[in-house]
Amino acid sequence: MNKSLIAGVVVGGIAVTALGSIAGYSYLGKEPQFAEVVASKAVYQSVSVPTEQCSDQVVQQRRAVQDQNQIAGTVLGAVVGGVLGNQVGGGSGKKLATVAGAAAGGYAGKQVQTDMQNKDVETSTRRVCKTVQKTEKQLVGYDVTYILDGKVHKTRLDEEPAERVPVIDGQADFSASLAANH
Repeated sequence: MNKSLIAGVVVGGIAVTALGSIAGYSYLGKEPQFAEVVASKAVYQSVSVPTEQCSDQVVQQRRAVQDQNQIAGTVLGAVVGGVLGNQVGGGSGKKLATVAGAAAGGYAGKQVQTDMQNKDVETSTRRVCKTVQKTEKQLVGYDVTYILDGKVHKTRLDEEPAERVPVIDGQADFSASLAANH
């Protein structure tokens, strides 16, 4: 390997080490500097949030009908009407009265059963929900006022800072302050 290259690397390493030592020594001699937080105010914004709102409602519903054609009412009415019609008249009039009584009784029986089925309701409670918009306040951050080198500065932070924050390279370091709060 070339002797001048080795000498250059050694001299460069010594120079870097010396400069680092001087910089570290000068920093160690200084007291840490802090910026004073003079005000911190929470900032909110209104946001619309979907919320589910539910209530119970009483519902009346016709029961499921087993005999939708009202056959039982029609048959029963026809039998009763036929028996009553048979009691009226004589001869061929008796037959006509029996048929007319059966037809009228069948019609009346069907109507009675229809009315009864329409009035047969069941009551139940059901839960009805809907989405409504609700306005809420949401924290946006903190407007912070601090003093650094005799000057007032303002910034907005995500979290509330401590009363004092360290200064690094002439700038307030809020990340260290926020970590100290938690």
